[in-house]
Amino acid sequence: MNSVSFPMRFRLPLVLAVILSSHSWAAAAVPRALPAGELPNDIRLQPPKDLNGYFPFTPPAAKEAWPARAELVRRQTKTALGLWPMPTKTPLNAVIHGKIEQDEYTVEKVYFESAPGFFVTGNLYRPKGKPGKAPAVLFAHGHWKDARLAEASEEVTRREIAIGAERFENGGRSIFQSMCVQLARMGCVVWQWDMMSDADAVQLSALTVHRFAKQRPEMAKTENWELHSAQAEANLQSIMGLQTLNAIRSLDFVLGLPDVDPARIAITGASGGGTQTMILAALDPRITLSFPAVMVSTAMQGGCTCENASLLRINTGNVEFAALFAPKPQGMTTANDWTKEMATKGFPDLKQLYTQLGAPNQVMLHRGEHFLHNYNAVARSGFYTWLNQHFKLGQKSPVIERDYQRLSKEQLTVWDTQHPAPKADDMDFERKLLRWLKDDAEKQLAASATSLAAFRQLAGNGVEAILGRTLATAGAVEWDRKTKTDRGSYIEMAGLLQNKTHGEEIPVVWLYPKKWSGRAVVWLDDFGKAALYQADGSLQPEVKKLVDAGATVLGADLFFQGEFTKDGQTPKQNRVVANPREFAAYTYGYNHSLFAQRTHDVLSMVKYLRSYEASAQHPKPSSVDLAGFGSTGLIVAAARAVARDGIDRAAVDTGGFRFSKLTDYRDVNFLPGGAKYGDVPGLLALGAPGKLWLAGEGTTAPALTRQVHTLANAPIQVSAKSDRAAAAQWLLAP
Repeated sequence: MNSVSFPMRFRLPLVLAVILSSHSWAAAAVPRALPAGELPNDIRLQPPKDLNGYFPFTPPAAKEAWPARAELVRRQTKTALGLWPMPTKTPLNAVIHGKIEQDEYTVEKVYFESAPGFFVTGNLYRPKGKPGKAPAVLFAHGHWKDARLAEASEEVTRREIAIGAERFENGGRSIFQSMCVQLARMGCVVWQWDMMSDADAVQLSALTVHRFAKQRPEMAKTENWELHSAQAEANLQSIMGLQTLNAIRSLDFVLGLPDVDPARIAITGASGGGTQTMILAALDPRITLSFPAVMVSTAMQGGCTCENASLLRINTGNVEFAALFAPKPQGMTTANDWTKEMATKGFPDLKQLYTQLGAPNQVMLHRGEHFLHNYNAVARSGFYTWLNQHFKLGQKSPVIERDYQRLSKEQLTVWDTQHPAPKADDMDFERKLLRWLKDDAEKQLAASATSLAAFRQLAGNGVEAILGRTLATAGAVEWDRKTKTDRGSYIEMAGLLQNKTHGEEIPVVWLYPKKWSGRAVVWLDDFGKAALYQADGSLQPEVKKLVDAGATVLGADLFFQGEFTKDGQTPKQNRVVANPREFAAYTYGYNHSLFAQRTHDVLSMVKYLRSYEASAQHPKPSSVDLAGFGSTGLIVAAARAVARDGIDRAAVDTGGFRFSKLTDYRDVNFLPGGAKYGDVPGLLALGAPGKLWLAGEGTTAPALTRQVHTLANAPIQVSAKSDRAAAAQWLLAP
């Protein structure tokens, strides 16, 4: 592809007007950037990525770059898990009862509320005869059914002993008790809690937590929704988010114990428990040692619905999640599973980062590729030894488990006649919990909207994480002209805007007036650059008005518009990954939605204008504005929300659309988190202090939009109807 630059006279666009209208036209009248049948060389046309992809971690070239990257990934993670903002921490109302006295330790039964009425259950092990405050270990379990209360069969245990995976029958029959007992004997307080739907955590069903596979008609609703529904995804409510909330509240519980040393707090877990471990360690600075077992990998990222959330692993992955804990002490294990290549793929990069940060000996890989996927006695010894070293527990190294007297399920269970269990598999409670989370988030959003800075901190940072790109990170964009035609008062050029950073291409048409006014506007609709033209090939009246007034107009085929399609038909649904389970996060946890990808295209166009290197003969545009109609009006609102002062004015017709009204996560306009930060009114509000022309909302702007624009002293011009001519006139005003 040959790059042809503008002639000196026409090199700088004048008014960026991306104009896509819903009128009819003749396809032959629309200039093409590529030959018919040829698609742009755009990385996004490749099949979407799934959880079995490749997820390398690249350390920064210099350690000074790491804090900014780490903060970006943390914010993305918190947003994806519904923890931006953090749900209000309500009283735990912890109940500790049923103490069991053993030789060197005690075992107690515990339940508390991570959110109102939402119970976390488990056992608390405490050492006997240890003076002073004790270190604490949080022990998260993975996909072992009823792990805390379960027992392996004698046959399975003997096989594990025979291959060297276990040492004692009791240890092998319950690896969870074995871990807790050994740590208590070493002087640690241990909190071992249940994954949702396992053991005593009965409120949500295993089908919901682990085995969800099919969207049901009754899930397609906009009130009183359940997990995995389109509205749960639009509000970033997920099993993994609830699981992480439980882990954070578990840490609150442990730190509230008077016998715990807050300077020595560790977390460990294997498989799904390894996922919980690396995420809590990445997000909560109160953790001081982390040991995720058989989970950190550049390969499979976690196959369960409880380990995935929309937005979570876009442009990142488990190795980088582990990296967020650096430079604090962190160990991890491998097995003959997806972690088996960690020694050569992933761990060297973690080691490099730790070395850059001056702590090369603070990260450790305990290899066990000769064992199957498990947290066996050999791997547990690796954890004990690592913990002993860094918490200075005074044990002989390496630390080896001793046998113990196993407690029964009846002895360990939390619920009894004096402490009755809540209703099991309670969908009414599930809906109530999601409603509480939604209401709590909205209260925090409303409180932030009394200050422009606070609103941008909460909603602005959240929306940036949802869309995954800002003007600052839009990339390096170049213009590759393909055709040039003199139309009398203006020059018409077709070509490609190429985002070199992200591997994206946008087919565009420039309409460049020979008498440039120096201003710039962006105008979008649903039909790509074809919307610049009428059926006879002449310009649409609104476009002609802009060009005649000296504005340069850019028409563009956003992703999967126009030249991105072989038949000219835009898709009606988002693409999804091949996984047969109808779970949104299997797609959106690794790939941006079409809505976000089209927003990226708009940012690329704005970035090209704003990054043009001016000269004395060719100054930068005096202003860059956007306009959007049809569903693309929403794209304009989103781009304006994250472009900030890169866009001066925006004309937006929303058509009254709300993300909160969608009932299908495959909808072409679906955006994970779209309803979380004020929905469309929130996007519009984030454009302040830029000026706004608004249609599709009746005679007044939405309350949130008005409130924030008033704070920013930014006027809003409201049109009671969709009127492209009025929008063009407004954009051309001084």
